[in-house]
Amino acid sequence: MLDLADLVSLWGPPQRGDGAAPNLQQRLGPICTDSRLLTPGDFFVPLRGERFDGHRFLASATEQGIQAAVVARDSEIPVPQSLLHWSVDDTLEAYQQIACLVRRNLSCAVVAVTGSAGKTTTRELIRAALAPLGAVQASIGNNNNDVGVPLTLLGIEEHHAAVVVEMGMRGPGEIERLSRCAEPEIAVITNIGTAHIGRLGSREAIASAKCEITAALATDGLVIIPAGDPLLDAALARCWSGRVRRVALVDDANHSDQGADDLGDYNPSTGQITLRNHLYHCPLEGRHNARNLMLALAVADSLGVSPADLEQLDVDVPGGRNRRRQIGALTILDETYNASPEAVLAALDLLASQPGRRFAVLGTMLELGDDSVRLHQAIIDHAASLNLDGLVAVASGREAQAITDASSTLSRFRLVETPEQAAEPLMEWLKPGDTVLLKASRGIALERLLPLLPEL
Repeated sequence: MLDLADLVSLWGPPQRGDGAAPNLQQRLGPICTDSRLLTPGDFFVPLRGERFDGHRFLASATEQGIQAAVVARDSEIPVPQSLLHWSVDDTLEAYQQIACLVRRNLSCAVVAVTGSAGKTTTRELIRAALAPLGAVQASIGNNNNDVGVPLTLLGIEEHHAAVVVEMGMRGPGEIERLSRCAEPEIAVITNIGTAHIGRLGSREAIASAKCEITAALATDGLVIIPAGDPLLDAALARCWSGRVRRVALVDDANHSDQGADDLGDYNPSTGQITLRNHLYHCPLEGRHNARNLMLALAVADSLGVSPADLEQLDVDVPGGRNRRRQIGALTILDETYNASPEAVLAALDLLASQPGRRFAVLGTMLELGDDSVRLHQAIIDHAASLNLDGLVAVASGREAQAITDASSTLSRFRLVETPEQAAEPLMEWLKPGDTVLLKASRGIALERLLPLLPEL
């Protein structure tokens, strides 16, 4: 790992107010950004946000026996005389620089994953597909941003064979920063959809932002993408001239086999993909997850994993994603964690493939800007075309009116304002053996409905 001396290459010699000579040959201590979690010997990186400033805890951190710290040059909070520290322009950038140093110091393969939908699921599929290589470090939960990506990289140890880093974004430039932090060898873009279109303005802008993942991709690196998306191909061509591997499923409506390097034949009745005479079991339901598996298989193959080791993958996705639950005699498709238009369409298609009566509870999709009404109408139009047995919408404002207008052909429809209110119509409609899909943006907190569902 790193010594304190390695940090001199980043920021020059450290400072210490009492004049004592520092021992720069000592091993760099654990990196900590949270003053509440500090222990003696930690290297403290105080971060600043809109409502907090970690520099306020420099004095108490020094009393706790921290090893050293980085400090923002423009901070007006005094630095304790006895604290060994480096002065930097931005402590968050410094945090990412340390993580990049750790990543460079170890030899494991680094895979970065981004996309409008399916990032976390694909991350977990890749983690499982790389398990035959040895221990795999990967992002946990929502650690896919400016703070979470370096946290993941700082968890790499010498025994890790690979690391899978998820990269999210809220605007342009963020994925570029994350790419420069992780310096991946393989970059995976799951899709280009309409999530965050309210912030970025167009799918073209979203595609450009996602392709920032190539900013620090190794020159001999590899980009893995779905085939048949001209918008993604065009955005990628503007920033990357290296290797690209495209994957697709046979008969995909918007992922044709034209230009596909890997073409899989998915059988939804068996949940299996046939690819180059090998049979792979898809551990997660739905055609959208079969596409995600194709991306993971391409990553594993490029890193030398044998097809025989990929036929059965053990995948455990975080709660609220691809989760099938049984509540009494009801089957619940729990997709409460988040929602983009593309993800909702895929979830509805999965619901439509289930036996028996099928119901959906859909909440508002957030951050869609001026396209919100149109995209919500499109979702309800698709739901109506699937002949669902009932739909409850958790929505308000202009989206609520758009959903109501588009729901006229549904046999059962109810508009409510909170997840808890959705329980009432479901109690009237549901019978043993029914299947219910729950899908909404994170801000709707649709998981609050789960404890209220009837145990029929």
